[in-house]
Amino acid sequence: MDAGAMEKEGLPRYSPVDEHAAATRGVRHRRLQYRRRRRFVKLILLLVLGYAAYTLWVNSREQASALTKPQAGGAHLSQERLRADYDQCARLRSSPKDPSGPRERNARAIPGQKSTLIRNATVWSGEPVAATSAEDEHTGASYSWMTADVLLENGLVKHVGSKLNAGELLADIQIYEAHGRLLTAGIVDMHSHAGDDPLPGLSVTGDENELSSDITPYVRSIDGINILDPQIRKIKSGGVTTSLILPGSGNNIGGEAFVIKHAVGKTDGRPELSVESMLADPDKNWRYMKMACGENPKRVYGRLGRGFGPFSRLGEAWYFRHAFEQANSLVTAQDDWCAVADHSIPSGRSMSIYLPQDLQWESLAAVLRGQVHVNTHCYTTADLEAFVRHTNEFKFPVRAFHHAHQTYLIPEVLKRAYGNHTPAAALFADNMYYKVEAYTASEQAGKILFENGITPVYVSDNPVINAQHVLFEAAKAYRNGLPYHVALAGVTSSSADLLGLGQRIGKVKAGFDADVVVWDSDPLSVGATPVQVWIDGVEQFDDPVELKKFASGPIKHDLTLQKVASIEEKMAGMIFTGVTESLLDGEARSWPSSRDSGVAIVRDGRLVCLGECHDELHIAEADGFATIQLKDGHISPSYTAFGSFLGLVEIAAEDDTQNGADTEDTFSSAVDGLALDTKSLKAAYRHGVTNAISAPAYKQGGHKGVSAYFATGAQHKLEKHAILQDEVALHYTLTLDAKAGKTPSISTGVEALRRKLIEATKASDNTTDLTAEERKLRQVVNGTMPLVLTVHSADTIATILQLKSEVETASKSPLNLVLFGGAEAHLLASEVAAANVSVVLAPLQPYATTWEQRRSLSGAPLTNGTGLDILYAAGVKLAISVAEDWETRDLDLMAGIAHINSNGKISEKEALRMVSHNIYDILGMDSEQSRKGFLVYEGHPLKIDGRVKAVADGRGSMSIWV
Repeated sequence: MDAGAMEKEGLPRYSPVDEHAAATRGVRHRRLQYRRRRRFVKLILLLVLGYAAYTLWVNSREQASALTKPQAGGAHLSQERLRADYDQCARLRSSPKDPSGPRERNARAIPGQKSTLIRNATVWSGEPVAATSAEDEHTGASYSWMTADVLLENGLVKHVGSKLNAGELLADIQIYEAHGRLLTAGIVDMHSHAGDDPLPGLSVTGDENELSSDITPYVRSIDGINILDPQIRKIKSGGVTTSLILPGSGNNIGGEAFVIKHAVGKTDGRPELSVESMLADPDKNWRYMKMACGENPKRVYGRLGRGFGPFSRLGEAWYFRHAFEQANSLVTAQDDWCAVADHSIPSGRSMSIYLPQDLQWESLAAVLRGQVHVNTHCYTTADLEAFVRHTNEFKFPVRAFHHAHQTYLIPEVLKRAYGNHTPAAALFADNMYYKVEAYTASEQAGKILFENGITPVYVSDNPVINAQHVLFEAAKAYRNGLPYHVALAGVTSSSADLLGLGQRIGKVKAGFDADVVVWDSDPLSVGATPVQVWIDGVEQFDDPVELKKFASGPIKHDLTLQKVASIEEKMAGMIFTGVTESLLDGEARSWPSSRDSGVAIVRDGRLVCLGECHDELHIAEADGFATIQLKDGHISPSYTAFGSFLGLVEIAAEDDTQNGADTEDTFSSAVDGLALDTKSLKAAYRHGVTNAISAPAYKQGGHKGVSAYFATGAQHKLEKHAILQDEVALHYTLTLDAKAGKTPSISTGVEALRRKLIEATKASDNTTDLTAEERKLRQVVNGTMPLVLTVHSADTIATILQLKSEVETASKSPLNLVLFGGAEAHLLASEVAAANVSVVLAPLQPYATTWEQRRSLSGAPLTNGTGLDILYAAGVKLAISVAEDWETRDLDLMAGIAHINSNGKISEKEALRMVSHNIYDILGMDSEQSRKGFLVYEGHPLKIDGRVKAVADGRGSMSIWV
């Protein structure tokens, strides 16, 4: 009884001591009650756990019994099928290994195939010399070219080394004299859609994405490969012998991929015309699967309101995990069945069910078993890290993250991926900024990744990039700081390793497949072109076109390229020494490579002296000008981008970052929509593009409206000399992009333009009620404004030439007509020249992406020249532009290709004019402002080791990168 109760009953209070004692007894009583309750709860829990354990034990015995006892009614399963199912257990438990070891013949070799001896080649084996140190292998010091003979026999490389004696050779052997040319393994492109996405693209030909569901591991790229796709041969003409054909990236899990070789049918040394005969590994040691993260699946499913599929990255993670869980359930059920079958089938005991199988999840189950190489399209840090989590949760490795533009930011995260293989990064060299996921990309990504222990490889994503030139991606990576041997491995041996075929392809080594290429120049040099290609020891071109190159030996590996200057400084005055050549318009000038000659002095952003400059040098030094010593310095004109959407479109996939597109009922001037000081403009400026002429977009990417001429380095339009000319030319589009709305056909588009031009010839300059478009048309027919038509088809070009004649007859004035695009213009080269029509080729190397480009020329070794060569020979006024804005950063390399692959017909200066001053001559513009601009290079502007050191855009200062 407590003290309060005592008081209520009238009893005397306890003393304080007694009250304490009473309280203590209460606490003890409560503790005792708690202990008793806890013991009771423990007893209940033990009973529950015991019952659960007993139930699980009983269920497991019943499950095991169910697998072995006959079905109800006494019916037994087929013993033959059970044994066949049991045989599958061995395959389910198997761990694939990379095919390796000696062999007498290539599994793809055809009986009766002749042997070939390639004499006197300069060979890049693809591996370091024996007994090299890890440091020398990492830096590339132990890699080199060697003079050797290469014997191809039974589809294999049989011998690489010193010259073979005639007595050691078979009597009917074929001899190929390389004359010292460079020989490498065939190029391996581990991200292509050739065959599944044939070109030219038509509405019914694309089979790269199965969009009936977001999760489609059960579909296979092999089932859609069109063996008649003309890309296959064109891609091979770039030295590409092997490609991984992946499903597209519209789905989170897109399906199985297959590795093919680009040899099709009997003319290419294959026994039949079939996809099966193209498989690079007939034994099918490995399987491959394509997955994709991020924006693509979100857009395809959630954003289009399909009612299924992910709407966010959160949803994507769930779709991935749910799919892996389904596959994991199949793996568990199969493993349980096989475990019981181990004790039943060999002893003749029957089972109640067959091996659990589910075609929907079979291939994904194989992923979890480690039997499939996973390649995943992933750009962003969030996607990459999430997928790394998936790999560790479900215990499967990834071979490579593709596109992977942000991998260079988080190399340590990649190293946490499951398995003993850190995922590689399959990259473009400089194709970036086209969507938000690519907006944080870096041209030095490959260099940064390699320095952090991640393997970079370079891919085409054909037809995103023309796979014929995927080697060019590796060359640009070398230019951007990646060591030479790593860049070349990024399209040969490293790619082969990632395919699990590193002991079969990717190197020139005895026992490897006889997939080799002889090049007309160093494979990482500008314009490098195959002279001949062998696949499985069979020549692929009967009469290949061979270009004449001035220098065919290896380029000197420039280690200074690995030091990338990234800090931009603005300077009004500067002294450059070590200038060896000027490529500016005018008399050719060159100087010995020494400190005492070849000086360039810049004052207020203008070149005030070039040469020995003794007097000017003293003045500049007295004025405190800083001096930069160049290595093989060159001075070149700055470049002008024409016809791109620079300044009007920043991120192509984001409407909010661009000016927008005109329609049939609208008309505008680019100057009103320019947005300056963007990453794309800064990147172009960094690569020497100081000026741009851009026209408004029209519908799906064509042009319509009036173009503006502006400085790419300006921060805003009101800056001095930011806008160099408000109105340059009137642009219209007559490609397939024009077929929509009120212009359902090319013919209606031509007729609409004809009507507008003829009406303009009848209008008076004094008319006050003309629309903006009518006023520009009036200037066109008066000959005071150029007319630029975006067009590719030779047939449409023929119609345009006739239209020009009609308008000139009506106006009595010459029409300044410029064709932009011009993929098939070469078919009318003489007619174009006779009509005094100019052509701006965009791109320089078209690859027939659309029907109207199907007759474009791919160049050597397939065709004798390109469209540029034929138009130039006919005397057509030419300039070079690009198909996509990111390519403006490669205008110098485009000029280099034009020069080096012209068989000596286009000089270095002429090639540079095609990306600089020619466009002003074509448009009849004053080029004074552009001629004030110039570039300072270390290395030659038209060669792969040339790099812009300083840019002067003629506006009063110079940007220098240190």
